Amino acid sequence: MKMQYLKFLLVALCLGLFANAAEAQKKKATTRTSTKRTSTRKTTSSKTKAKIQPTVPQTDTVAVAVVAPPPAEKFNDSLPIKTVKKSLRPDEAVETTMLKDRTPLTYENLRADDAMYRHKIWREIDTREKINLPFKYSADENNGNQRFISILFKAIQDSAVTVFNAGDDDRFTTPMTREEIVRKMSGEPVIVPLYDSLGNITSYKTESRDIVLDSFYKFRLKEEVIFDKESSRLFWRILGIAPVMNVYTAQTNQYVGTQELFWVYYPDMRPIFSKYDVYNGKNYGARMSWEDLFESRMFYGRIIKSTIDNPYDKFIDQYPGLKDKGILQLLEGENIKDKIFNYEQDLWSY
Repeated sequence: MKMQYLKFLLVALCLGLFANAAEAQKKKATTRTSTKRTSTRKTTSSKTKAKIQPTVPQTDTVAVAVVAPPPAEKFNDSLPIKTVKKSLRPDEAVETTMLKDRTPLTYENLRADDAMYRHKIWREIDTREKINLPFKYSADENNGNQRFISILFKAIQDSAVTVFNAGDDDRFTTPMTREEIVRKMSGEPVIVPLYDSLGNITSYKTESRDIVLDSFYKFRLKEEVIFDKESSRLFWRILGIAPVMNVYTAQTNQYVGTQELFWVYYPDMRPIFSKYDVYNGKNYGARMSWEDLFESRMFYGRIIKSTIDNPYDKFIDQYPGLKDKGILQLLEGENIKDKIFNYEQDLWSY
C-alpha cells in the first residue's frame, strides 16, 4: 500500500515538473518577440538623399494697411414716401368718412362700330403752370401726402397697381418691379473712398442719388378721343399716366433731357384716385377727387404727339424744322387740338 502511494506521488511530481518547464519555455518565446528592436542606423544612401533648402535673401518691407471696401449693402427698394402719422382725433369739423369710401362710376360701353372718329393723343402736363398747381399740393392728410407723385408712389408701394416699363413702349407690355423703379430713379449705389490729409484712403462709404419728390413736376398722359355716333358725343378716355424725370450725367451732373419713369394704366388707378381730394383754393365748400379732375378735364397739357397725319409715329419735336423750336411745337399741338374741335363742330348744322 505504501509503495503504491509513493509511486503515485512520484508520478504527480514528474507531471508538475514537466508543466513548469513548458510554461517557462512559452514565456521566453513571447519576451523575445516583444523585445526585438529595429535597426536605427542610417546608411550612406539615406544620408545622400537629405535635401538642403537654400536660404532666400530677405528684404526689409514696410507693412501697408489696406482698407477693404465695405461689403455691398442690401438694396433698399422702398419708394421715397413721406411717413405721415394719422390723427387720433377727427381733424375735420364735417363728416367725411363716406367721401373716403367713394368708388368711380363704370365707363359707358363704346362699340367699335359706333366709333366714327378715333385718334390717340399724348399730352405733357407741367405742374408749374397755374392751372396745374393742385398736382404740387404738399399737405399731409390721414391717407398720406397729397402730392400727385406721392399718391402714385403709395399705390405702387402698397402693390395696389401694376407698373409698366416705359423704356420698351407705352402699350403696357412689360411689368416692372419696385426695385427696378427705385434703381431707375436713384441709380446703382456707388462706393466712394474717403481720404485723409496725406491722400491715403482711410475708409469707404456707399452713396446713392437723393430722390426729391418736387423734382417730378411733369407728367404725360396717353388718351384716346372717340366720337360715338350712337350718343353723338365726343369722348376723351385716358389710357395711361407716366411721371417724367430729369436726366443728368453721372460725371459732370449736367442736364441732358427728360425720361419717362414708368407707365400706369389709368383705369386701374381710378378707384385709388377717387379716394383722394384735390386742393381747390377757390371753392372752399366743395372739393373734387382726382378721378373727377381727370374726367372733368380740369387740367392743361400740351399735345406732344398724335396719330393725326403722323404716318411715321414721331413726336412733334421730331418733325422736320421743329426741333429746338418750342414755340412752333406748341403751335403745332394747338393745331392738332383745333382739328379735333373742328371735326366735332362740322358734324352739326345750325
